[in-house]
Parts: sequence; C-alpha cells; structure tokens
Amino acid sequence: MEETLDFAAKVHAGKPQLPLALRLIRNTGVQTRHIVQPIEQTLKHPGLTERNRIYEAESKKWTPLVIEEALKNADVAARDIDAIIYVSCTGFLMPSLTAWLINKMGFRSDTRQIPIAQLGCAAGGAAVNRAHDFCVAHPGSNVLIVSAEFCSLCYQPDMDDIGSLLSDGLFGDAAAAAVVRGNGGVGIELERNASYLIPNTEEWISYAVRDTGFHFQLDRRVPGTMEPLAPVLREFAKDHSWDAGKLDFYIVHAGGPRILDDLAKFLEVDREVFRHSWSTLNEYGNIASAVVLEAARRLFEEDTPAPGATGLIAGFGPGITAEMALGTWAETSPQTID
Repeated sequence: MEETLDFAAKVHAGKPQLPLALRLIRNTGVQTRHIVQPIEQTLKHPGLTERNRIYEAESKKWTPLVIEEALKNADVAARDIDAIIYVSCTGFLMPSLTAWLINKMGFRSDTRQIPIAQLGCAAGGAAVNRAHDFCVAHPGSNVLIVSAEFCSLCYQPDMDDIGSLLSDGLFGDAAAAAVVRGNGGVGIELERNASYLIPNTEEWISYAVRDTGFHFQLDRRVPGTMEPLAPVLREFAKDHSWDAGKLDFYIVHAGGPRILDDLAKFLEVDREVFRHSWSTLNEYGNIASAVVLEAARRLFEEDTPAPGATGLIAGFGPGITAEMALGTWAETSPQTID
C-alpha cells in the first residue's frame, strides 16, 4: 500500500484530483498485491503489442502451475477433463489459451473449449455456473476452470481521472484454477445458478479500446450497485427455499470495501461472513475473475464447513452483471446427476 501511494504521488504529482485519489486508494483496504513485472516496468507503456506478448508469456508461465494443483486437489487427471473454461479480460489470444493447454498438458483432443473474455470480474462466477450447466447436460463430466488476470498490463500512464487512479491502486494480478466434478469429490455441491443484469448500466464498467490497449472506465455509481442487487440475491435464494441472509458460507467477489460493506448491510448479515473475500482483497487486491476462486480456496483450506452447510457464490462485473450460485458442502460422493 505504501509503495503504491508513493508511486502514485510521484507519477501524478500536481494533479488537482491526486489528494482525493490517494485517500480513496488508502481506503480500499488493499495491503499487498502481486504484479507480473517490477513496478518500474509496469508504470511504463511499451505499446499494446509488447503488453500482449507479456500477457501470453505470463499466462503460459502461471496457469500450468495452478492447473496441476487444481487437478491434484480434485483427484482427477488431465485426461479426465471434458471441458476447459478459460476466463480473462486483461489480454487477448486467438486461438484461446485453451488450445495451448490441451496441447501442452495432456488434455484429450476432444476436450471442449469455452473461453469467456468480456464478463470482467463477473467471469469467475459465470465460469462456475457454466461448468455446473455443462455437468448437468453431460452427467459424469469434469470441467476445469482457469482464470488468468494480469490487471497491471492495463495500466495507462496518461489516465489521471479519479476512477483510473483508484483502479491503479485496487487491482492486482493472479492466476487461479478449479475443477467442477460431475460426480464425487469433496466441496461445494452446486444446486442452482442464475444471472442478472441491472438494466441500462452497461456503460458503468467498461473498456475503451484504443491504440494503447484497454482503458478501464469506472462510473462513480458502481459502488452503489449492491442496493439493487441484494434483493435479486434474496429472491434467488428464496426460489430455492433458502434465506440469503442465513447461509453458512459466502464466496463473494471483492470488488472493493464499499461493495462488501453494502452487501452485508442489505442482506442484513455481519460483514464477517465475507471474511474470505475481505482477506483476498487485503492480500491480493481486486484480482477480477480470480477473486471467487481464491475466496473458495480459503473456504476449503481455512474454514471447512460442516457437511450440509449451505452457501452462496456471487460474482459482479460489467453489465452490470451478477452471476450467482447456491450450493451445499458435501464430503461424500453425491449421486450421479439425473
């Protein structure tokens, strides 16, 4: 945090909005972040071509490591995976990184490829939901989710509006992976999912695509989106005969402190129920689609629920889009999906 504030003060010295931006960055609660390049290089702009080359190299460096760990944790091999969902909004590759992964890591040639590129921070929740849908449609299948978000590669030195400066102090880089098994295993047994888009908010979170790459645009109204989304989450849980304010665990996208505080307020829960999201924000910053996977890792490793515990997964992002899922903690093999 202190390093971020120091660099921001130097790079944007004399700008009238700097004092407000520094205060907002400090209030994010982000204590540490990880970035794929030294910060001195990150603050330079070598051009879109070089940045996308770095994106490709870093994706191929980090994703195999998290994939191997996810496969091991799920007790499956690469040949057991029937579909790969790859989510990322911070670089562009065609073919998708899924093709490289299939060729390099021993996945079957008939593995389905499902890249998701334009849902931003909501894509982590969307990936879980599409994996669930795939397993329901193809009983007994296994789906690998891979997220690679290198937000630092979207830094734009000439952007000094409040939204850009705040983003520069909020987002971090990360790679993450998880397996959704169609049958068996230990973890969150997915039961229901849904999507919701707040009407007429598509310009609130967006990219302006220019010669210099992706310019992140954040409307000042975004932090207030939990007020209209909380009732949606309540109704979603109610349709499943659950109370969204009385669940046992919550895996929620940590977009920023206001998002988490407001969601706790409008769901009428203690902010402590989002502890895994808070920890992710504090230690990694906003890592876009990887947030829900990192928060889920903390649930698995630090706070394992009792069998039958009920929970919510929710990702929020451009649109404004919410991707929601409900599930029950299972430690015994469930029956094959009918």
